[in-house]
Amino acid sequence: MRRLIALAVLAVLGAGPAQAQLALPGAAPDAPTPAKADGAAPKRRHPRRAPAARLEADPAALLDKPLKLNGRSGELELAKGDDKALKIVKYVLLGEVVSNPAQQCRIDIVAQTPIEAVPQGEPDGLPRYSAAIPACPLSFDVVDGAVLVPAQTDACVFSAADCRASPSGLWGPDAADLDKEPKAISKLRTLADRSIKASLRALERRDKDAAASLAREQSDFSAARDDACRDYVAESRLGFCASRLAQTRAAALAKRVADTAGSEPKRDETKRKRRKKKADGE
Repeated sequence: MRRLIALAVLAVLGAGPAQAQLALPGAAPDAPTPAKADGAAPKRRHPRRAPAARLEADPAALLDKPLKLNGRSGELELAKGDDKALKIVKYVLLGEVVSNPAQQCRIDIVAQTPIEAVPQGEPDGLPRYSAAIPACPLSFDVVDGAVLVPAQTDACVFSAADCRASPSGLWGPDAADLDKEPKAISKLRTLADRSIKASLRALERRDKDAAASLAREQSDFSAARDDACRDYVAESRLGFCASRLAQTRAAALAKRVADTAGSEPKRDETKRKRRKKKADGE
């Protein structure tokens, strides 16, 4: 009898730990933990790359503000014209005397009547204007706070004044005005460089064979920018000219990306061709 009681006690004691696994009345059982497949790595989501931003420039921001070539010499002042045109109300060029290049000369191109600058659209992504000026036609692109006159093969010659001058270069603020906004200059340069990189990546994705030519193109741009900005006032300290030329490059590339958007193959079509090629190989 005692032996039976001892066995019963042992049975009760042996059941103790097992009872901790039981669910209490009214309690929900624990949800089973899903088994992870061996070697299965979590899927990574690759965010879509945002299209390159187009750094737009507003011609209205230039109105009634004196601009100087390389921030140093001459003067260009614009006013609002009819419709979308601009008026050149002041335009002064400094050059050299043709008969004696050692001497400097000054040409006041605008006399009594302002000269109309007609809009030419945005062929390179930024507003372009042109003015029919005798002996020295003027064309310029508007950037943020300045205008860029493209390089000319020959300087303009004003025979009546015995003066030779060239408007080529960046017409913008002088050092006193630039010192008021160093952070804004740096910010625009950062945005422009980011846009350039995004556009180059987009163009390379559409044409793998274009990577080398795009790299050469970018290298040529950097060299040309350094040469064009060498004489801008306080350039080594503020980098205003480099930031605005970077803006022109960013705008031109972003426009090229937008204009060639239809040439990019659809992702689904590309995958289908890859699957078909793989099946044919099998």
